[in-house]
Amino acid sequence: MTITRFAPSPTGYLHIGGLRTALFNYLWARKNGGKFRLRIEDTDLARNKEEATQAILEAFKWVGMNWDDEVVYQSERFDVYKEYVNILLEKDLAYKCYLTPEELKEYREAVQSGKEAPFDIRKYRDFKGELDKDYVIRFKAPLCGSVTLDDGVKGKVTVDIKPSDDFVIARSNGVPTYNFVVVIDDHEMKMTEIIRGDDHLNNTFKQILIYEAFGWDVPKFYHVPMINNEKGKKLSKRDGAVDVMDYKREGFLPEALLNFLVRLGWSYGDQEIFSMDEMIKLFDPKDINKSASSYNLEKLLWLNQHYIKNKPNKEVARLLKEDFDVDVENHDKLEILLDDVKDRAKTLKEMAEIIQNIMTVPSEYNPKAVKKFIKDGVKENLAKFVEFIKDRELHLPIEWHDILMEEFIPQNNLKPKDIMPPLRICMNGDTKGIDLSNLLAILGKDEVIKRVEKFLSE
Repeated sequence: MTITRFAPSPTGYLHIGGLRTALFNYLWARKNGGKFRLRIEDTDLARNKEEATQAILEAFKWVGMNWDDEVVYQSERFDVYKEYVNILLEKDLAYKCYLTPEELKEYREAVQSGKEAPFDIRKYRDFKGELDKDYVIRFKAPLCGSVTLDDGVKGKVTVDIKPSDDFVIARSNGVPTYNFVVVIDDHEMKMTEIIRGDDHLNNTFKQILIYEAFGWDVPKFYHVPMINNEKGKKLSKRDGAVDVMDYKREGFLPEALLNFLVRLGWSYGDQEIFSMDEMIKLFDPKDINKSASSYNLEKLLWLNQHYIKNKPNKEVARLLKEDFDVDVENHDKLEILLDDVKDRAKTLKEMAEIIQNIMTVPSEYNPKAVKKFIKDGVKENLAKFVEFIKDRELHLPIEWHDILMEEFIPQNNLKPKDIMPPLRICMNGDTKGIDLSNLLAILGKDEVIKRVEKFLSE
């Protein structure tokens, strides 16, 4: 069975790079009828944040990527890790290292400056006694040779074993290190494939040594290039590397975000739009690009508008109410309203702002628009228009269009600009906005009259 996982650290929010990694693992597990597991790597007790853990779980629920089995928390498994550390000590595959922090600092400074190391970092590798001082536990790496990884994205990668590869697997306070616990967990959770960012590539060689020390099968690794900004630099908060839930707060749909992320580093011909079912059917990690991908906000906005346009208006109305406190679910012109706004907005947040502007009686009017369009005789024309429609039955946009263009304007020897921009100013305080006939139909005759009379009275 194909078993994949996503294993975030709860020291901060889940950003889109992490969500993309999770998505790749999720798709591959679902395609193969396997399992997608979630593990919270919370061994860093000083930096863990409970709210970060909850934010990660919330993000997964929002995008609809359901994990299998129980969530695994590393902080609940310290006894398990300790047992495996002891196994390596008993097999003489690990040892207690008594080097002091001062000695380690001296060693690192020498190595970093290109000088000869003052002592062998493996000083205590064959030491059989016990000292009454603090120690860490180091893994006994082979003294020479190399480690080869047949990566699913990068191909074959080989590194030579160095003295520093006697890496620490348990700190002086007993807390195990990342490279150790990740192997234990991936083995016990029966991982078959691991898709993760290529910032983990160097760690993988150490992890392979631990797999081999225990005699365990090594999972298939796929190391995915990072996401860059449009200038090819590391993605920052300014570029979009923010909390996944910020995308929800900004009015993006989860299906749009996932569609966007799957195309960052993976492709299927020239296809741009992928439903979740299509992603599951078509995704294969061997098709992940070897080079970094570029974040493109315009592409994300384009996708988001596509998904908004194709979502039923009732569902859009529900989201507007839940996420932006804009309640139009029972509006009698819901279809007219949302069909028009969908063409103008790329996010739910933009939709909410446009709708709020439509539904709110203007408290002020754009002075530039007033100066340009409210000239001599215009207020008289607006007053005439109110009288003209008072006894009419006006409901649909076509009825508003006809009464303006076929009746009121020609009968009063006017041009469209003599009445239409002023009407817009009365309705929303400016000349920009949705189609005027739609706007008047959405507000309804009584509200139209009320807003014109308010404007005329000021």
